[in-house]
Amino acid sequence: MYIMERQNCLPILLSFLLVFLLSVTTSKAQTNHTTNVAVHPMDPLTVQEINQVRGILTLYAANKSLSLYSVVLEEPPKSDVLRWRQGDPLFPRRASVIARFDEGPILILYVDIKSGQVDRATTSPLSGYPFLSLDELVTASSAPFTSVAFNKSITDRGVDLADLICAPLSPGMNSSYNLFVWWFGKKEENRKLIKVQCFITENTINFYMRPIEGLTVIVDLYTSQVVEVSDHGKHIPIPNPSNTDYRYSAQNNSNKNAKPINPISVEQPNGPSFTVKNNHQITWANWEFHLKPDPRAGSIISGAKFRDPYSGEIRNVMYKGMVSELFVPYMDPTESWYFKTYMDAGEYGLGLTASSLEPYNDCPKNARYMDAVFVTNDGKPFVRSNIICVFERYAGDIAWRHTQTAIAGEEIREVRPKVTLVARMVSTIGNYDYIVDWIFQTDGRIRIEVSLSGITIVKGTKYKNMEEVPKEEDLYGTLVSENIIGVQHDHFVAFYLDMDVDGPNNSFVKVDIRKQKTSPGESPRKSYLKATRNVAKTEKDAQIKLSLYEPSEFHVVNPNKNSKVGNLVGYKVEPGANAASLLDLDDPPQIRGAFTNNQIWVTPYNESEIWAAGTFAWQSQGDDTLATWSNRNRAIENKDIVVWYILGFHHITCQEDFPVMPTVSAGFDLKPVNFFDWNPILGARPNFEKDLPSCQANGHT
Repeated sequence: MYIMERQNCLPILLSFLLVFLLSVTTSKAQTNHTTNVAVHPMDPLTVQEINQVRGILTLYAANKSLSLYSVVLEEPPKSDVLRWRQGDPLFPRRASVIARFDEGPILILYVDIKSGQVDRATTSPLSGYPFLSLDELVTASSAPFTSVAFNKSITDRGVDLADLICAPLSPGMNSSYNLFVWWFGKKEENRKLIKVQCFITENTINFYMRPIEGLTVIVDLYTSQVVEVSDHGKHIPIPNPSNTDYRYSAQNNSNKNAKPINPISVEQPNGPSFTVKNNHQITWANWEFHLKPDPRAGSIISGAKFRDPYSGEIRNVMYKGMVSELFVPYMDPTESWYFKTYMDAGEYGLGLTASSLEPYNDCPKNARYMDAVFVTNDGKPFVRSNIICVFERYAGDIAWRHTQTAIAGEEIREVRPKVTLVARMVSTIGNYDYIVDWIFQTDGRIRIEVSLSGITIVKGTKYKNMEEVPKEEDLYGTLVSENIIGVQHDHFVAFYLDMDVDGPNNSFVKVDIRKQKTSPGESPRKSYLKATRNVAKTEKDAQIKLSLYEPSEFHVVNPNKNSKVGNLVGYKVEPGANAASLLDLDDPPQIRGAFTNNQIWVTPYNESEIWAAGTFAWQSQGDDTLATWSNRNRAIENKDIVVWYILGFHHITCQEDFPVMPTVSAGFDLKPVNFFDWNPILGARPNFEKDLPSCQANGHT
């Protein structure tokens, strides 16, 4: 969520907006964006192109006020991109625009940048609105202070309005929800709403630990009117600020027994092994791919190819990979909390909320940085610097090894170091920080990892110690400090993976691993494991719930190409730690987040089906989600298919999460399966002492 200060403290509000818009000033841009031009079909819109789009739309709007929610590249048809080669002319550049003119409806427009032609998309009457805009942020920041009831609630608590800071929260779903009436109730129909809750900044920069519990303001973002003020927390004290400041400078002697470690750095005496061409095209080891920032998805990997080390052939692996949605339902059903079921990508934008990365800490000193060009509500481009970093990583891991001692008088020991290439982005959505890493390995594997850090959002309580809590009372979380409950919640990250293993036509194979019993007298063994391959014919065949006791592997194969010994070439989706949603399927948040009903889905490629929560996630009703598409049960065998992987976390809060939480991580892999004829890194070179600077551990002799 974004954060805003009270409107009648205008200099502070303007300061916040400038920080949001002009974060470019925090670090030096890597590129001269005023002269930068696109050279690849998937390159994002440039500053020049965005200015052209703005001029075209100003004329198109015919003197109407213009509000733009999104201006991004309308990617060329996939078939065109696949046949494009470096040096070919670019296809006509088009922008996809989500806009609103005056008081009219939300429109999706396609702008031909060269010709100036504007086409309006034909949209079905699905629910929802685009993510929060800066104009709406200003509305949300000012409207509560026009309410006498809100101001009285603040002053009755003895709080100085100058110490107030408020968070604009997506409404999720409203208490008037009923399966048989409009989702948000008749009085709120056709209104884009926001809920505002506030915190105290007095004596701490970590205001999240000082909530004004139970006070919620609902604001109509289109009219700037306060729809409702509810206050259910007048009896709940505001937590004190002690021990809430997480900054290094504020620690003093509180961690005097913590033993520091010496700085660690990866040294590359011969320079990096990767290259970045034309700002977005990356080559490293045998990999080549396109990388770009996106206001909604965060970062997008496209055209991922691997050069076969034996044949020399450049082979397609993945056409496009990205985060499609990030669903965060909190597990407190009370009045001030039940609606907190965020769609962070669709409601706030993972790219729009991305932080400029901090050298030496977010990324190592050998990292290279990439900027993003985004668009303000009035269509002006702005640059956010250092939004993605790319670096090679070596942590002493092993790529492969073996020691051979069976030959008399000889010991053979072969080891190869594991070096990876990481493309990283960090999105800070209010209290939470999401670190998304795309990790490429020399053996053809891609690991996708999500790490969670930042501040756990908390609930004020009258309790200071668990001894005061009645046994029958559910706190919906953990008492992490005096008067502070860390509320339990989930995180679900939906990944869009358009796999093109050696070509666009692929099949999804579920390899079931089951216990097989031997026949009487067949063997001294009574059981063994058997792998049975089942090709998914339709989408429902590929709706997968992971099970530890009924394990399977999940292969994406090219049914039209065999390996040297006759196996179908492929990649497998290799799950890691994961979590499944435990909400009822008919619970309103789960209807909106129905893409979490399974951990794996497979759909036929459709250029309009890329956002798991739907095109418009704000106040959506679940009528345009991955689940609704997949239930059409379309054919997926030997088709251009998209794999969706849902990565989940259950967060049962604990005291160690206070006042800022240590990072937790989980992920999954895309691993070659019969894609190569044998180990693709047999030819990897080992490290030798002369190659690298050396250091010794303390006490080493």
